[in-house]
Amino acid sequence: MTQSPIPVSLLTGFLGSGKTTLLNRLLGDPRMARTAVIINEFGEIGLDHDLVESATETMVLMQSGCLCCTVRGDLAQTLVDLKARRDAGEADFERVVIETTGIADPGPIVHTLVMDPDLSEDFTLDGVLTTADCATGPGTLNAHFEAVQQIAMADRLILTKADLVLPTEITAFEKRLAAINPGAPRLRAEHGVIDPALLFGVSPRADSKQAEALGWVAAAPKKATLPPLSGLKSTNPFSMPQNHGLFSRPSGGHGMAGAGAGASHDGRISSQSAEIAHPISPIVFDLWLESLMNSAGSNILRLKAVVHVEGMEHPFALHGVQHVFHPPVPLTHWPKGDTVSRIVVIGRDLPAGYLQESLQFLHSRPAITGHRL
Repeated sequence: MTQSPIPVSLLTGFLGSGKTTLLNRLLGDPRMARTAVIINEFGEIGLDHDLVESATETMVLMQSGCLCCTVRGDLAQTLVDLKARRDAGEADFERVVIETTGIADPGPIVHTLVMDPDLSEDFTLDGVLTTADCATGPGTLNAHFEAVQQIAMADRLILTKADLVLPTEITAFEKRLAAINPGAPRLRAEHGVIDPALLFGVSPRADSKQAEALGWVAAAPKKATLPPLSGLKSTNPFSMPQNHGLFSRPSGGHGMAGAGAGASHDGRISSQSAEIAHPISPIVFDLWLESLMNSAGSNILRLKAVVHVEGMEHPFALHGVQHVFHPPVPLTHWPKGDTVSRIVVIGRDLPAGYLQESLQFLHSRPAITGHRL
């Protein structure tokens, strides 16, 4: 019997944003039993020794049943070792939480999970959990673009230290977070305490209901709706010469339009979404996605989509972090009659209307079909 991949959650957040307190509270919750926690060797986490049952050089068993280990080198090897221990009956866990350093970009970890052949069949990304400090968060976002990117890449935003600021300050902070990442639910941890059920099971599964999948896509309120596919265009999705795409930088080297000197860090991040009314040719969709990644992969922090493809009974969920994409997940419980595809991109330095312009290519049909809709 083939085992399902082990879900992996990334816990990130800028230095001092409350990851230590949050993780300690989670590790003390009995519902976190059968969880393996990987702690970066250079991270800021200090385990509460009152929660520790036993320890070895690299692994700690928590009273709740959680198993913690410290990265002593390669993350991939740490995961392989954990899986081997589980297969040998030496460890019992059903999920993994990886705590990153306060300035870490989740992208390379995602790349490791998806592209490493020793991991991709055994582990799958469940979600990115990002802590946001209500007290110092606004100043951190002003000073550190890394913090803005962590917010933009989150599946769940966990607000911490709300008791230290006024309600009006929390409201203003939440509004700012929503502008950076409108699709991520904002949750509050009271002194680090939060219901673990809110943090896991984030990514869609084959048995996900329609409402769950649409909530995962979390399209922004204002969307561009494209008409049914028709016509025939160039096979270049951007109708532009190669090596001169929408993301070519000005000669001055100061970034894209809209991200000039003096612009706030927040302004470099945008969320854009669109809907396509009818199923898409798989050839055209693959060409569009390949060109998108070739020209803009490093600037696209997150891409989420529910895509209806011609000739397939069910839509599939597509999830990308930067230039890395997870295998598509067929949504087998999707109701008949709804064939609208939804695509959401959160990117860095994207021109206004970028997604809508690029998606005009999806009106095309490959010449080999011999007909037009």
